Amino acid sequence: MFARLSTYQGSPVPEEGDLTANWDAVLQQIQEASGFRGVFYLVDRASGRTASLTLWEDEETMQASEDSAARLREKVAHREGQRVVSVERFEVGFSHVEP
Repeated sequence: MFARLSTYQGSPVPEEGDLTANWDAVLQQIQEASGFRGVFYLVDRASGRTASLTLWEDEETMQASEDSAARLREKVAHREGQRVVSVERFEVGFSHVEP
């Protein structure tokens, strides 16, 4: 499994702010990509720093999604008033998520 970690910077997010607003359409687009295995959206409300971690079946499917992921990343960052800080790629050495 492989992972792409994208980090963003924007304004602080209010405590009462809904982190799931507008994400259904984004999730649907990501899920349509071949080899997609999961996503996490991480938020530091106080600083406005966020990150998305997408999981991919293998390196080939992650690479095949690069162009569409870049377009979606920029679109979402613009919509949320953020800027893309970095995009990194990793092989997943170990994972565990409780059900």
